[in-house]
Amino acid sequence: MKRELSVPGIAYGGDYNPEQWPEEVWAEDMRLMREAGVTMVSVGIFSWALLEPKEGAYDFSLLDRVLELLHTHGIAADLATPTAAPPAWFFRAHPEALPVDKDGRGLSYGSRQTFCPSSPAYREAALRMAGEIARRYAGHPAVAMWHVHNEYGCHNAECYCDESAAAFRRWLRRRYADDLTALNDAWGTRFWSQWYYDWDEIIPPRPTGAVPNPTHQLDWRRFCSDELLSLYEAEREVLLEAAPDIPATTNFMAMFNFDALDYWRWAPKLDIVSNDHYLQSADPESQIDLALSGDLVRSLAGGPWLLMEHSTGAVNWQPVNRAKGPGELRRNALAHVARGADGIAYFQWRAAKAGAEQWHSAMLPHAGTDSQIWRDVVRLGADLRALAEVRGSVGTAEVAIVWDWNARWAMELPSQPSGELRFHDLVRSWYEPLWRAGVAVDFVRPDADLSAYRLVLAPSLYLVDDEGAANLTGFAERGGTLAVGFHSGAVDENCHVRLGGYPGAFREALGVRTDELFPLLPGESVGLSDGGAGTLWSERVRLAGAESVTAYTSGPLRGVPAVTRNAHGTGVTWYLATLPDPDTLAALMDRIRAEAGVEPVRGTPEGVEAVLRRGPEADYLFLINHTDRPAHVAVASDATELLTGRPVPGAVSVAAGETAVVREPRRVAGWEDIS
Repeated sequence: MKRELSVPGIAYGGDYNPEQWPEEVWAEDMRLMREAGVTMVSVGIFSWALLEPKEGAYDFSLLDRVLELLHTHGIAADLATPTAAPPAWFFRAHPEALPVDKDGRGLSYGSRQTFCPSSPAYREAALRMAGEIARRYAGHPAVAMWHVHNEYGCHNAECYCDESAAAFRRWLRRRYADDLTALNDAWGTRFWSQWYYDWDEIIPPRPTGAVPNPTHQLDWRRFCSDELLSLYEAEREVLLEAAPDIPATTNFMAMFNFDALDYWRWAPKLDIVSNDHYLQSADPESQIDLALSGDLVRSLAGGPWLLMEHSTGAVNWQPVNRAKGPGELRRNALAHVARGADGIAYFQWRAAKAGAEQWHSAMLPHAGTDSQIWRDVVRLGADLRALAEVRGSVGTAEVAIVWDWNARWAMELPSQPSGELRFHDLVRSWYEPLWRAGVAVDFVRPDADLSAYRLVLAPSLYLVDDEGAANLTGFAERGGTLAVGFHSGAVDENCHVRLGGYPGAFREALGVRTDELFPLLPGESVGLSDGGAGTLWSERVRLAGAESVTAYTSGPLRGVPAVTRNAHGTGVTWYLATLPDPDTLAALMDRIRAEAGVEPVRGTPEGVEAVLRRGPEADYLFLINHTDRPAHVAVASDATELLTGRPVPGAVSVAAGETAVVREPRRVAGWEDIS
């Protein structure tokens, strides 16, 4: 049973760390939170050392006062189990719980997540703390949600100590039904004399003299994700026992720089899926990664979700930490709402004056209330109150992009045909033209139900099992349109190459057969017959029923098909055997989606992001103007712009750098005005 958040409307707030400040500051915090429209804050995330000053001795007096203060001021608490930062006394008592890195270096405490995920001592202490929190606050009126841990795997996704090695072996015995021969076959250990005769011979994939076994590495990644998931589930069970009606979450990190956890396995375990997202300072169009992340998290959640952390301005952990430009704070937050977020929160409420994140922006910056950030924070609070009715509305995508962490991990292992391939970059390259065109996108597992979609894209699916491959090709056979990117379908779930020619699992459905791969060097490109250029990859494709759409015009494969189209069953399949330049890829994506009958959610001027959320009685059209000029967009004749409350019959104007959210009643009448 999925438990729901009781906070009404679009929840608003951030991480609140009152323990960092004198108690006389707290009253000002409450006053300013009310001024900003804050409705929920996360509390206690890094408070373990204060709550348990020595083993088994607890002091909840500070947390008692904070929760009472929040409740008095009508602010809900997302109460954390503080298990992401064990105190120093714990590691003095249990030095064996400290993590060991890949090179065998033991790490010290002194930051956060400095524990081995497989440590029995850590698990025992974390569950003990979670139990104390749960029993004490299960009935507290301020507590609206449990916040389990914080950003699992952010700093300790992998530990290579002997305890982790033993846990890895236990995980493998379960995966392979205690059959060592099955593991040897799956890992291909006949190669390089790696055959195992005893489970105790198996160790983590530590550095070795040559290239490690790819399936060994892949199973290690799977184990590490599952090991952390087991910690979440254990804490969640403790909380559930004490408070069966309070929902629980933990904050994912579906963003450009994190790939440690298989969130398809995690998401069903959460009552409410939440995510942290931060912009990449070096990315001139980081709003695209924001949109991709939002669509991915909405897909993981199967509907609305919560943004648990993002920043009001600069972060502190990139080489150069860019401040946000005029209106960017508001555009970012409302873009997350557009893509399904029913709550917006920041790290953190009050900017720290000490500690590792003292230069990280916050809702209340070092400059105080006489600052642009504070004015933007207050304005956003009013915006979110105006959007209360949007809560619970859903997306409307007819396009799905296949996203799989196993495929990502496997493709980025060493000894590939090209070390230049990056899963996230390849997916984004296909996602970007859809984003620019205003086409709604969901993300799916390879084995997902695809019946709601007209078009399914698999930009980078190097690894796929038989079930997933059959599901995707069956989608096309039953009338859908499937487009597949190069080096997809190459290996099975054990990283074994699918023999008989590439692209392996999709060869027959695509109507092509490749006998040799010709990856391109960095900076190298090949001409294409449509006038564009191919980058990263090329291959010698032979038609086996498909038609050539585009061919190479330069290099050793001159005249060989680079993009193909094939009739498969009652549907259509496409194969892209290279990565076309952005303009060429955009034109190709336009053709593919148009043939599939997929239209943008609304026609908009270039640079205006259009996203639609659908409620039971109305559609909510989000228009985010990323340009320096005003834009005009056609809307329904009975539409209302929610942020201003004004009717906008037939058209809405969106100022430069601003956002409009338009309510369009879901009736046939009025839609004739939309063009």
